[in-house]
Amino acid sequence: MTLRFIAKDPNTNGDNCPTIWVDEKTNDLVVQGWKVDDETERECLETGGIPDTEAVVRLPARMMAAIREACDVADGTSVR
Repeated sequence: MTLRFIAKDPNTNGDNCPTIWVDEKTNDLVVQGWKVDDETERECLETGGIPDTEAVVRLPARMMAAIREACDVADGTSVR
C-alpha cells in the first residue's frame, strides 16, 4: 500500500490526531478519527450493523478542506 499523506487536524498538537491519506494504488481514502460516543454509534446502527472489520470515526468539520483535497487526489482532479 502506498499512502499519500494529505493532512492532520490543524487544531491539534500534531500527535495522534485525526488524519487523512489517499491510497495511491486503489484511490481509497484512509482516515484516522476520534471514536464516536455510544449515542452516535447507536444512531449509526439504526441504518445497519457495523461489522467487526469496520469502525465509525468522527473527523472535525475544520478538516473539510483536507477531505476535499483527498477526494480530488483520489479521483485524479487535483493539481500536483
